[in-house]
Amino acid sequence: FCLCQCLYITIISENIEVYKHSQKQSRCPNLFLLFCHFRESLPAPMFSRNSVSIWSILKKCIGLELSKITMPIVLNEPLSFLQRISEYMEHTYLINKACSLSDSIERMQAVAAFAVSAVASQWDRTGKPFNPLLGETYELIREEQGFRLVSEQVSHHPPVSAFHAESLTGDFVFHGSIYPKLKFWGRAVEAEPKGTITLELLKHGEAYTWSNPFCCVHNIILGKLWIEQYGTVEIVNHSTGDKCVLNFKPCGMFGKELHKVEGYIQDKSKKKHAVIYGKWTECMWSVDPQAYEAHKKSEKKGDNKKHKNEEPEGAENDDADDMPDVQETVSVVPGSTLLWRIDSRPAHSAQMYNFTNFAMSLNELEPGKEAILAPTDCRFRPDIRAMENGNMDEASQEKERLEEKQRSARKERARNDEEWSTRWFQMGTNPHTGSQGWLYTGGYFNRNYQDLPNIY
Repeated sequence: FCLCQCLYITIISENIEVYKHSQKQSRCPNLFLLFCHFRESLPAPMFSRNSVSIWSILKKCIGLELSKITMPIVLNEPLSFLQRISEYMEHTYLINKACSLSDSIERMQAVAAFAVSAVASQWDRTGKPFNPLLGETYELIREEQGFRLVSEQVSHHPPVSAFHAESLTGDFVFHGSIYPKLKFWGRAVEAEPKGTITLELLKHGEAYTWSNPFCCVHNIILGKLWIEQYGTVEIVNHSTGDKCVLNFKPCGMFGKELHKVEGYIQDKSKKKHAVIYGKWTECMWSVDPQAYEAHKKSEKKGDNKKHKNEEPEGAENDDADDMPDVQETVSVVPGSTLLWRIDSRPAHSAQMYNFTNFAMSLNELEPGKEAILAPTDCRFRPDIRAMENGNMDEASQEKERLEEKQRSARKERARNDEEWSTRWFQMGTNPHTGSQGWLYTGGYFNRNYQDLPNIY
């Protein structure tokens, strides 16, 4: 037994060293996950929404902000929005790569790839995360990826979620506060992710800021649900003046631009150094601007010859915003460099709310965790836990109980003329943008959780 145990430890240790070396030499960042024992599925598969009349729920909400309306649990996925935010960190290796690069333009390329990868988990994720309760928290420590994160729901009206992630080796800090505004427009729900995200590369003394693109879920009432991201994302390096402008293209009338992202990197004198292109659902590439323009011109000539005598076809279904059946993969320009490629999802993902492997583990309550987690951590929420276990009636009852408890606590504070006090974040000025935001005050990982509110 001792011999087998020693062999096992030796094999694992050797493979970890192989991983560390391969992370520097290749684009295979998740090899180490093979040796991590996170769960690979949820306790119960996703319930069917086929018997639910979404229209009966949403018909009175057209044009309204959905964050102010109590929504039924049938529209949810078993994660809190705080846990959804932590999915930004799935591709932390891109931040680590940026830290290791000596050239500022190459660092911007890695940061741009990270910004795109941060929204990639939303592909086909049509379930709505649970609204965090005021004072709710979430922590995530991933030693194999080299970071730890803490987030807190700092405001309920408006709903604001603040987060702070930091490198375990002191290489970077990643933080921000998100105020998602959801609106229902008859056929679709649009999410505007208000809030600024800041990434600080401490070794280089650099700070990057940006905001996420708009997200839209189509065919809420009729047809197949599908998601698109659109809008301009501007990433600014406040230290060098470098800027990356990314255009998340809307689908368009015939779907030719679906999921596409194109942009460029320029220095403070506005000279373009690189073109960034790809799809947020697939991959991102970088190439020299002249090579990109030459490739686009040759492509355009080919398209003109191909479609010279073709007439565009009209939509077959006026009642649904159909997603195009054919989605072309990214046409790679010769001389391009791959910046990022999405990880494949588990085979049973469709039965698990279309979760990625990373998302699948976020609500896992590992043995021994109960003793060290803050009592306000999302993993202790009974409604999310019940939904994850497939107990929909219990989940719905618990959701109503928690919301009523939150309303009662708010009324009690109003009667006593008390203000809500946040624990881990305070409103302050972002030194890089000059704007107001929620900043981490420290101390969470000291594990002093006395006097935390009883929110569950």
